[in-house]
Amino acid sequence: MKFNLIVCTYQRSKAIERLMQSVKEQTLYPDEILVIDASPNDLTKKLLEVKKYPALKYFKVVKENRGLTRQRNFGIKHSGKAMDVLCFLDDDIVLELNYFEKLIASYKQYPDAIGVGGQIKDDVNWRKVPANYKAQFKEFVIDNYVRPLGQRNVLRKSLGLLSDKPPGFMPDFSHGFSTGFLPSSGEIYPVEFFMGGVASYKHQLFSEIYFSEKFIGYGLYEDMDFCLRASRLGQFYVNTAARVAHLHDEAGRPNHYKYGEMVVKNGYYVWKLKNPNPSGKAVIKFWGIHILLLLIRFVNGFNKDKSGFDDARGRFKSLIAMIKI
Repeated sequence: MKFNLIVCTYQRSKAIERLMQSVKEQTLYPDEILVIDASPNDLTKKLLEVKKYPALKYFKVVKENRGLTRQRNFGIKHSGKAMDVLCFLDDDIVLELNYFEKLIASYKQYPDAIGVGGQIKDDVNWRKVPANYKAQFKEFVIDNYVRPLGQRNVLRKSLGLLSDKPPGFMPDFSHGFSTGFLPSSGEIYPVEFFMGGVASYKHQLFSEIYFSEKFIGYGLYEDMDFCLRASRLGQFYVNTAARVAHLHDEAGRPNHYKYGEMVVKNGYYVWKLKNPNPSGKAVIKFWGIHILLLLIRFVNGFNKDKSGFDDARGRFKSLIAMIKI
């Protein structure tokens, strides 16, 4: 099974060097690597000219092809026709040694898969528990593994606003559990969405759909939009044995005010995509959670996280705009 890697980048030459080193060390190496660079400078280009990586193709895109979804679509269109699977990674990712080996093996184990996501490692303390284990109020249990819920989700649970779906599935009121709530069990789980920064898709899928260029610039929920549309065409999975570290790089990210705006605006868009005619109860829960998260971010601003004020202002602006709609 031939596969490639598409990396979209913007002003992160140090991060992409770190990523490419982890790709170079893989037990299974991509048949093709495409770096789609939207940076106004040539730091990434010069780096890749000095550092030699087999099968690498570098593209410097012009203004009309800049932005995450546009760059991804550019990479898809320039992928080799012989590629069976197209893999996407954020440029601030670092792979475990067998990431591609585990990821590609998923397609052989599940021939119906049109897309497979990997798992981003975190510091959450998962514990193996008996099948009859009864979770405490502040715990989340799945597949005989338990983890703390976290303060936000404990508060949502106490208010009856927690998702009733497994990780990777959107409830009627949106705000579901991300695939980060899948345990580090090494198992493969069916989902309807996963994280776009650690994703792969069958090449043939792109004969029917592309990433939406509605999500210009940095993008937020662009992966959710794509997955929700694509999941109507086939089955997605997450392989928790295909692991990466996400070393968040602040370079190229929007300011917190803009981010707050996008959380509400783009979140509303993908919710209506999945549930165009929500019930009154779903509507109340959707907006109730957004208001709750706005208040949490505002309170964060009084603590060490001063960005909470800007984030909350952005959310408030979009909330007012969306309610008017």
